[in-house]
Amino acid sequence: MKFTVAQLNYHIGNFTGNKDLICKAIRKAKEAGSDLIIFSELCIPGYPPLDLLDRLDFIQKCDQTVNEIARECTGIAAIVGSPTFNNMAEGKKLYNSALLLSDGKIIFTTHKALLPTYDIFDEYRYFEPEKQFSVCEFKGIKLAITICEDLWDEQPFDNEFEKTRLYTLSPMEELARQNPDIIINIAASPFSYTKIEAKENIFISKAIKYKIPVISVNQTGANTELIFDGASILVNKNGEIFNHLPFFEEAVETYSFENIISGSIAGKEDKTDSISLIYKALVMGLRDYFTKTGLKNSIIGLSGGIDSAICLCLAVEALGNENVKALLMPSRYSSDHSVRDAVTLANTLKVHYDILNIEKPFRAFEDDLALIFKDMKRDITEENIQARIRAVLLMAVSNKYGCIVLNTSNKSEAAVGYGTLYGDMAGGLSVIGDVYKTDVYRLANFINRENEIIPQNIITKLPSAELRPDQFDTDSLPDYSLLDSILYQYIELQKPASRIIKEGGDRETVLKVIRMIDFNEYKRYQAPPVLRISSKAFGAGRRMPLVARY
Repeated sequence: MKFTVAQLNYHIGNFTGNKDLICKAIRKAKEAGSDLIIFSELCIPGYPPLDLLDRLDFIQKCDQTVNEIARECTGIAAIVGSPTFNNMAEGKKLYNSALLLSDGKIIFTTHKALLPTYDIFDEYRYFEPEKQFSVCEFKGIKLAITICEDLWDEQPFDNEFEKTRLYTLSPMEELARQNPDIIINIAASPFSYTKIEAKENIFISKAIKYKIPVISVNQTGANTELIFDGASILVNKNGEIFNHLPFFEEAVETYSFENIISGSIAGKEDKTDSISLIYKALVMGLRDYFTKTGLKNSIIGLSGGIDSAICLCLAVEALGNENVKALLMPSRYSSDHSVRDAVTLANTLKVHYDILNIEKPFRAFEDDLALIFKDMKRDITEENIQARIRAVLLMAVSNKYGCIVLNTSNKSEAAVGYGTLYGDMAGGLSVIGDVYKTDVYRLANFINRENEIIPQNIITKLPSAELRPDQFDTDSLPDYSLLDSILYQYIELQKPASRIIKEGGDRETVLKVIRMIDFNEYKRYQAPPVLRISSKAFGAGRRMPLVARY
């Protein structure tokens, strides 16, 4: 008996597009002689549908699409994910369901039991958890069908405050008592460069624990800030990886149930370096954001610094150089080499660029404010004016030409508030807002791995905002290697200051950095959506009160 894994890129609410994608895969599987094709969690509406789930017409459209796909399932069965109604008088109105379709109808239904409510997830807001569990027999094989988190009840967490076992219930323990032949897990699991191995180990440990093969099917593609890596995995009963589908690509592949159940090994992809995965994730995130919103053109403020250089390279890779503009906006403090480096990069990438010197509007602001600022020293106020002038110019070109401004701030800057609200923090999408500065340099070297695309001077020079004479980032911040270490421990690992200090951090530096993080929450609250590539990005996955004193 054969089965097919369908790792696809869905579009939230695009029922026609999702149905066509699914039906095309079903036809391909049938041609390969497959008996069962497996799709990912909530593939019918696309994941995550969020508050669209509160709309009755949306759920009815899900039901209609399921029925249309079921009619395609003749001579083959399909497992799809969709919201379904909870017909009980009590509880949430919906379930997050896996449906087995065959011969034009639904022949088996199961619901998600473990509904995550951490980080970017808030599934209990919409769904009622399953409380009863049963395997499904299909062509003589007993299938334990689970949905994402239902197999992740013992997942590891980055911070020690979390328990190893997050839930009091284990759906797989319940299903294991019914002696299934194979575990099928349909998932919508976002990418995190720190979680790649941990995610694999979840499936490996379950296969070893229950002596049952595991098939996990994850979606790929990006929806707003969430990026899904695919990387669907098949593990035999000995905990050996039978096969691994590619990262950040669609794939429809057919296998034999007998081969995976027997415990044979088909092979495993080589480990991919995390920085290349981050690069692929950001490219996919950018491309899908534009494609799925119907946008086409973008514009970047190109400073001659490494952050905007990285963003320009990513935008060209994702959108094509014909859909990317660059605007150079030097000031009296901009160095000649910064302008030259920016021009060189734009020419190398064949990107159209314009140069607008901000000296005239800056002088106009200085003149208009001279009376109010009389006898006051120049300070960060004048620096912020320059950043806001640049934002106004970028938005003017954006309006006139219909291009979206791509924000170029990195995670290190966003964390400590090293950016100007309504200035260099402006934009429709934050490209590298979840990438620490030290990883920005790694991305630059990755981009230059074969040829020099980013001028070497951009990579090697000391980082500077160039908003005052002889200004460098280290005037206000610790060295980025030290800063990023503190940021990672405080943000991702959620360690308190006392523990970071106890483990070797300089007390004064640690406390200063953490004060900056906490104080600048109000800035991040107003920032554009951030493409998420870590386990704790700024945005929906990190919710902090603006008025907290803690």
